[in-house]
Amino acid sequence: MNADVVPTQEPTEATRYWLGVALDVPLAGLFDYYALIPVNAGTRVIVSFGRRQMVGMVAQVKAAPDIAPGSVKAIEAVLDDIPPMSDDWMRLVSFAARYYQRPLGEVMLPALPVALRKVASYTGKGARGGPVARADKSKRKAAAVCAGDAPPLQLNPEQTQAVQAVTAAQGHQTFLLHGVTGSGKTEVYMHAAKQVLAQGRQVLFMVPEINLTPQFEQSLRARLGQVDNPDLLAVLHSGLADGERLRAWLRIARGQARVLLGTRLSIMTPMPDLGLIIVDEEHDTSYKQQDGLRYSARDLAVWRGHDLQVPVVLGSATPSLETWHNAQRGHYQLLSLTQRARAVQLPQVRLVDTRRLALEHGFSPQLLDAIKARLAQNEQVLIFLNRRGYAPVVSCNSCGWVSQCPRCTAYTILHRTQGGRTHNHLQCHHCGYHAAVPRRCPDCGDQDLRPMGRGTQRLEEHLAEWFPQARISRIDADSTRLKGSAEALFAQVHAGEVDILVGTQMVAKGHDFAKLGLVGVLNADAMLFAQDFRAPERLFAQLMQVAGRAGRHAGAGEVIIQTDYPEQPVYQALLKHDYQGFARYSLEERKAVGLPPFAYQALLTAEARALKTAVAFLSEAATLPDTAPELYPTSEAVTRYDPVPLRVVRVANTERAQLLVESDSRPALQTFLATWSADVAALATRHRVRCHLEVDPLEI
Repeated sequence: MNADVVPTQEPTEATRYWLGVALDVPLAGLFDYYALIPVNAGTRVIVSFGRRQMVGMVAQVKAAPDIAPGSVKAIEAVLDDIPPMSDDWMRLVSFAARYYQRPLGEVMLPALPVALRKVASYTGKGARGGPVARADKSKRKAAAVCAGDAPPLQLNPEQTQAVQAVTAAQGHQTFLLHGVTGSGKTEVYMHAAKQVLAQGRQVLFMVPEINLTPQFEQSLRARLGQVDNPDLLAVLHSGLADGERLRAWLRIARGQARVLLGTRLSIMTPMPDLGLIIVDEEHDTSYKQQDGLRYSARDLAVWRGHDLQVPVVLGSATPSLETWHNAQRGHYQLLSLTQRARAVQLPQVRLVDTRRLALEHGFSPQLLDAIKARLAQNEQVLIFLNRRGYAPVVSCNSCGWVSQCPRCTAYTILHRTQGGRTHNHLQCHHCGYHAAVPRRCPDCGDQDLRPMGRGTQRLEEHLAEWFPQARISRIDADSTRLKGSAEALFAQVHAGEVDILVGTQMVAKGHDFAKLGLVGVLNADAMLFAQDFRAPERLFAQLMQVAGRAGRHAGAGEVIIQTDYPEQPVYQALLKHDYQGFARYSLEERKAVGLPPFAYQALLTAEARALKTAVAFLSEAATLPDTAPELYPTSEAVTRYDPVPLRVVRVANTERAQLLVESDSRPALQTFLATWSADVAALATRHRVRCHLEVDPLEI
């Protein structure tokens, strides 16, 4: 039976087993309950919490409750359809809760598949034995295994050395596999994984985004698949239906599947025989969760490898500066791949100075000529613009009116949908607000409203006019909303059914386009002067990654970047494919002003109906350590900055401000946050504001 109902007769105190239960609620600490039978830590239970029933997890078996025994409720059921969570999984979620300053229940429960944390999955007529029993009974078509279809490629000396280093590691070691785009990092992953699998261990293979999983899934099945084990691989990402995710999770947790391919949520998956963790494109910001538990899956992967004493491989052509700094200090072992795996040269990068050029709908004559030449050679072209939609704003030339979101301090973006007829609408990318495009200016009545700037939809339209014979496809968040649409579009590109691909950052990384000869980059300058100190690093990584899509098979690839600032260090390093030079310059700059990785930060963000309410709350939060200095022994080592409004102050009629705290010492900051986070939560209740604390923020 999957849910043992606890007897309801009144027990004596001597027959009670006291439990500390973690619940998915925004309250610190565990909640005391009792059972009449022994219950192990890591077991899920159904409890009554207030007026509702909830699934919780036993985090602690206690000698006595923290409150009066007579006030403690009994648990209502023990859920035993899966074994108790393992000790190493409990250590992982406990560490994440401590480091990222979140209640344990808000880490434990969301890490499980939805069905395992819903009371409704176990009660009522539709329960049918519980979700695990239903998942085991459901028929799932096994994926085709093509073992032997893809023979291993011959490794070059650098790849061989990298594989040997990883497989020879005794216990834990973190490796940074730094290789130029197209250098064969995936081949290193495959060879190392194959040796770990041969030892009877499991492999966790992490990728940053959902749209990369089909490509890697196909490669993993082809290279690591075994005819006698069609269930070798499981895939986990947020795009799966609840039932699919549960089945994959169970196969990995039971040790049936030996390889887990997943996005950031996969780091929390129990794996009983884990022997190797691979984090591809480790620099990617998608590994950082931006709501709820704001964790870095990459950093948790390093911690988990250390805890289990297994090797961790972080791979990237453009490592994050934090990771590169760790490698330079010897904390990580650097493995370098300096040449492309195939005998082709890195693409030539050209900077087109647009300050004195007459652009045609955003395109320079040089870029248009290059597109024409590549199409004549039957090669593919990628036009990269990290701005979806048709145009960033609609404006009135007569009075200067612009399309502003009524709920946010942001513009609404013009989108154009194709169907039976063209339909234009305005959309806010912050709150989701939709509106029809006004027929005349709301301020002056002028009917001559015009789009300003360009998004991917507008580029697609212009390219279709200039190159009517070319097959043009657009890949961005708008064109890939439907399930499976991104996979289908990328399949068309790989099959050579697309001549010109227009895309955002979705196309910039991980994809191996065999026929792609030219990459054109528009509007890259927008990130050069952003307020966030990490913007140049992100711009360099983005451009280096998208440039690496060109000439991966045939060689003679070309990258054209249009810019008004060709002398900028970011672009000069790109000309030479010089990541190390860029990293050296950037780290010296960061060190001079005391920014990460030479400092450690946390960001407190407040949301309220009025900005002054949010700022007042943050101002008082900054002074909390001064009112009780004995509770904050490390406060002198922590800098508290003044609260400031966010760049986009209002989102969905909510005003936002933030407060940065910083220290040269990570232990000092963590000690400070452990007390401060609890005091801040109580203060937020009094001020009636919403707040969240983010440790190691990526955007400030």
